[in-house]
Amino acid sequence: MSQSAFNVHLPLGTPTVDQFLGIPPHPTKCQATYIWIDGTGENLRNKTRTLNTRPVKVEDYPIWNYDGSSCGQAQGRDSDRYLKPAAVFPDPFLGGHNVLLLCDTYDHMMKPTATNHRAKCKEIMDKAAAHKPMFGMEQEYLMLDRDGYPLGWPKNGYPAPQGPYYCGVGANKVVGREIIETHYRACLAAGLEIAGTNAEVTPGQWEFQIGVCEGIAMGDQLWIARFLLHRVAEQFGVIISLDPKPQVTIGDWNGAGCHTNFSTETMRKPGGIAAINAACEKLSKTHKEDMKLYDPNGGRDNLRRLTGRHETSSVDLFTYGVANRGCSVRIPRQVHADQMGYLEDRRPSSNVDPYVVTASITRSTLLM
Repeated sequence: MSQSAFNVHLPLGTPTVDQFLGIPPHPTKCQATYIWIDGTGENLRNKTRTLNTRPVKVEDYPIWNYDGSSCGQAQGRDSDRYLKPAAVFPDPFLGGHNVLLLCDTYDHMMKPTATNHRAKCKEIMDKAAAHKPMFGMEQEYLMLDRDGYPLGWPKNGYPAPQGPYYCGVGANKVVGREIIETHYRACLAAGLEIAGTNAEVTPGQWEFQIGVCEGIAMGDQLWIARFLLHRVAEQFGVIISLDPKPQVTIGDWNGAGCHTNFSTETMRKPGGIAAINAACEKLSKTHKEDMKLYDPNGGRDNLRRLTGRHETSSVDLFTYGVANRGCSVRIPRQVHADQMGYLEDRRPSSNVDPYVVTASITRSTLLM
């Protein structure tokens, strides 16, 4: 049964505004929140410690440890894993001298854990640094109610067919704008290169864009932006799903991707279209390998999304073209007109590890 109206009360419940009871940030001490990727390769964990002063450089933050057996990264008989701070950002929630630390995870021999893809990505970005690879990533996601059902969807049916929801305005077209606007400000306060946000094609689905970022910074910033999104949604009792195609949306609904925009210094100069086309040809040669990397579960998640319908390409065939959202790689019309700019890889799933996809694109186009 299809229903045109949402059956949730809008706006969302008001979050606790003064959660600190008027207590200001400490004038000198630093609360450092250590954030890391767990054994799923897509979920984030965090814990906080107090430092007497805020260190000047990320290298000055102490290495810490955590229970890897509770994060799917170790056995209980050898559970300790290490957290090595890799990138630091101002904490938009705690303010003051407090920070968010994105951390690399290491085993007891100080080797990267299986889901620490940052270490390999950093190696690739260092090798390709002369090309000045730049990225922008478009993170799509779906909001869920506490029961795991899409936020704003009728509980005993479906919303009206997609069409009016993309970039929509009005309580009968969008839901969750409170979260989106708060997340936007949190990203800006954390110093992230957030480029924008918009409601997406499926009701309850939104997108934000991070970039332009050079090299390893792309992965760092997208992971922190995801962390901020989950934290903001907590305040409203809403769950954020990065599943590219949840079961409830298997019907005639768009899935969720993480379209990745990529350029090199040569592509950004006059006549760069030749380098863009050459990069597309190189990407065609690694398509099968890429499809195993473009979600954290060996490509299985993307099989539900890349069907050739709903503005996606087929998982079995690599294609590229101008202004074609049904291609594997899209060359924006303005780029074609200017004969320089960037390409958009539309294949990555919404739950992809940004370190993996940016490393793969860089390796395929610049190092092979």
